[in-house]
Amino acid sequence: MKIYTKRGDEGKTDLRDMSRVSKTSHRIEAYGTVDEVNSLVGTVRPTGYEDVDDWLETVQNHLHVVQADLANPEPEEGNPVVEEEHTAQVEEYIDTAEEELEPLQRFILPGGSEPGAKLHHARSVCRRAERRVVALAGEEEINEDAVAYLNRLSDALFEFARLVNAREGVREESPTY
Repeated sequence: MKIYTKRGDEGKTDLRDMSRVSKTSHRIEAYGTVDEVNSLVGTVRPTGYEDVDDWLETVQNHLHVVQADLANPEPEEGNPVVEEEHTAQVEEYIDTAEEELEPLQRFILPGGSEPGAKLHHARSVCRRAERRVVALAGEEEINEDAVAYLNRLSDALFEFARLVNAREGVREESPTY
């Protein structure tokens, strides 16, 4: 398989169903931003913490499912789709991380250790991905589980950042107003 096909040279790309759309369509913008999140998560691994690395590996695989789901305007049986189980798994990771963390009492500034800061960056791009998917949902029918997943994932990335920073001994800083 060649990496280049030249089919995108005119500014269009293929969806999973082989329909052609502009590279600026809301659908392409949505799953392209999910790809950004996945790439950012990839820059964090390895964090140095096996449990967090395992969670992030699972998340990266989930994000591929989200992309495939969004790239398919009319999924058929057997196609990858986001399901409630994906979100439930991320919620389990959040709950496990929170067992080790002090309860959050105030807003915190993103940053900290190198992996913590990268996780905060991934979280903020995940929020953008969620906004892009919501915009797409305003135009076309999509799997609503994809929105729920991205919403929960941004929460998870926030808690993962807090967890890594706590393990690294980095104190959380609050904004000054």
